Amino acid sequence: MSLPLSELLPPVRALAEEAGRLILSYFDAPSAVDYKADDSPLTAADRASHEHLVARLEALTPGVPVLSEESDPGDYAARRDWARFWLVDPLDGTKEFVKRTGEFTVNVALIEGDAPVLGAVHVPAKGVTYFAAEGVGAFKQEGAAEPVPIRVRACDPRRLTVVASRDHAGPEVAAILQKMEEEGVEVSAASMGSSLKFCLVAEGKADLYPRTVPTFEWDTAAAQCVVEQAGGRLTTLDGERLRYNKADIRNPSVMTAGDAALDWKRYLPR
Repeated sequence: MSLPLSELLPPVRALAEEAGRLILSYFDAPSAVDYKADDSPLTAADRASHEHLVARLEALTPGVPVLSEESDPGDYAARRDWARFWLVDPLDGTKEFVKRTGEFTVNVALIEGDAPVLGAVHVPAKGVTYFAAEGVGAFKQEGAAEPVPIRVRACDPRRLTVVASRDHAGPEVAAILQKMEEEGVEVSAASMGSSLKFCLVAEGKADLYPRTVPTFEWDTAAAQCVVEQAGGRLTTLDGERLRYNKADIRNPSVMTAGDAALDWKRYLPR
């Protein structure tokens, strides 16, 4: 792959937006919902976005593998030596798509080694795209407006905005919020679907996003790049950077934090 990340980012952003328009063509029409082995929903929009992104990414970067939520991850022995690969969630937040909330995204990330170095998170129903690349920075574009740089915010540890999943928060997140309140923190909690939660931290609208219910690598990679290039961190609860191309593509519990000075570990359940 010869293109530098700065030149690769615009076409990848465009591909994510194309997939978003394809998804929207299914949005207002009745859609049959199938269920995968893990009981997660699957629609024609998921399949259409998957096929579009895989074909276009393979054409953009011949020889670079593409791993999508809707593809077979295969045997780890076959992918363990990948130097780089595309990691795609063609429709993150299918439950939100089915419920017509508009809080679903298209996630496209480039992984080099075990880390995301380029990412695009497109929100089709809102016409918003978050995108970033290592050494380039993180940006947000709304509609046809010019992209603007985004940055995490410095937080006031006495007043924190915590964003959580609408469908997958889990009791551990409730325990974290309770611990904060017991220590006198004024907590503003927001609930939202899909990868938008990470992006709220990246653009300085939230301070923390704890996720203790399992995710998969394609759920987090693109947004992790955006968060990191905006100055934040996405880590395991031990504080280690979340890594990719693991033997088990499920992620452990993670925390997304904007301000590195915030000691969020003190609020974890013991």
